[in-house]
Amino acid sequence: MSDSFDVVVIGGGPGGYNAAIRASQLGLKTACVDARETERFGGTCLNVGCIPSKAMLHASEAFEDAEDHFASLGVDVGKVSLNLGRMLEQKDAAVSGLTDGIDYLFKKNGIEGIHGRGRITGPGKVAVGERELTARSIVVATGSDVLSLPGVEIDEERVVSSTGALSLPKVPKKLLVVGGGYIGLELGSVWRRLGAEVEVVEYLDRITPGMDADLSRGFMRVLKKQGVTFRLSTKVTGIERTGDGVTVTVEPADGGEAEALEADVVLIAIGRRPYTEGLGLETVGVETDKRGFIPVDEHWRTSAEGVYAIGDVTPGPMLAHKAEEEAVAVAEVIAGLPGHVDYGVIPGVVYTNPEVATVGLTEEQLKEQGRAYKSGKFPFSANSRAKTNHDTDGFVKVLADAETDEVLGVHMMGAGVGEMIGEACVVMAFGGSSEDIARTCHPHPTRTEALRQAAMGVEGWTMQA
Repeated sequence: MSDSFDVVVIGGGPGGYNAAIRASQLGLKTACVDARETERFGGTCLNVGCIPSKAMLHASEAFEDAEDHFASLGVDVGKVSLNLGRMLEQKDAAVSGLTDGIDYLFKKNGIEGIHGRGRITGPGKVAVGERELTARSIVVATGSDVLSLPGVEIDEERVVSSTGALSLPKVPKKLLVVGGGYIGLELGSVWRRLGAEVEVVEYLDRITPGMDADLSRGFMRVLKKQGVTFRLSTKVTGIERTGDGVTVTVEPADGGEAEALEADVVLIAIGRRPYTEGLGLETVGVETDKRGFIPVDEHWRTSAEGVYAIGDVTPGPMLAHKAEEEAVAVAEVIAGLPGHVDYGVIPGVVYTNPEVATVGLTEEQLKEQGRAYKSGKFPFSANSRAKTNHDTDGFVKVLADAETDEVLGVHMMGAGVGEMIGEACVVMAFGGSSEDIARTCHPHPTRTEALRQAAMGVEGWTMQA
């Protein structure tokens, strides 16, 4: 077994394993090192993040449909009961199948997968336990870890992160979610469908900060209609376990009288931090910024020769698909090819029901930039497929340059819009206009017609009521 490689990738998540696969495809001898104790590649996303959460979202939606919606469609199924153990098993089975798939891809592409904690020990050197690897290029792709509140211990029983929230042994009567971002709202939605009372505490005056405000407001209205309650502009000042429950102390964000909230389980979902500690970056002179991110140039090169960084350890959105894009690009750069990522076309999706999907600039950003733009908006309540499927919550909004008509942003809320946003990404990647979308035939009846109608609305010629 050789210890000499062209490329050593530290981290086996979406960024790491994709970088390793692409590097090997380009003829580079490659190893991928991952520290996960379960010895399964795939990182947070595949093991305890994106994939298992989607399995639980899908299963909980099926449960709610059977319990509340089937009868209205003329499907009588009798009393529905929850088998939480089986639901968790199918989630774990999905994860196992996909992690096994990465092992297969490594073997197919001749990549050596190494389980253990990788640490840079000097230029071109990575130690994994007692073994020392050498490489012309090192790619740091170690991802991120959950961020907790100061002084709060996450025990994954009563005070849980997203990891613990995916494996609760029973449905809590009351789940309090700290943080109104994507992760908290998705997991809160899962447990609400399964019977929990869900309350979200958010420090800011809105949920999903950074999202188009029009979309964010509409999203919160729908979640409220579903039974989720919100405390905005509220900060958590303390969390204490009390017997079988948790007491959470909150107060207004700008100061005021404190209040104690009781819950069975508290989910801390205030964000994530880059996992850059203990990697030996200092041995090659790489310094992180004050938040722990690794500064890189436009080719993902750090300040050290031959050391690159991608994914959550670098500034930008902490999204698996952003890491995957950078993974392919950095491997191509290392191989001497041009590598590029268009950061203006990185979509984001909240996989609740309805889903929320967004790409490009928001109205608020366009106004801040002083940029003249036009807007077209179309509700799913006027879309024939959405009406026949009884999924009419939400809308599609298209923002385009007032002079050139280039699409600058697309923002959607509705059933399945996570599958629709890709069309907008392709249009924007090629510098397309709203008229390009408006004059492209879309199949009828489909929800994708809502995107076309919104694009028509930019110039004021929407054709459906």
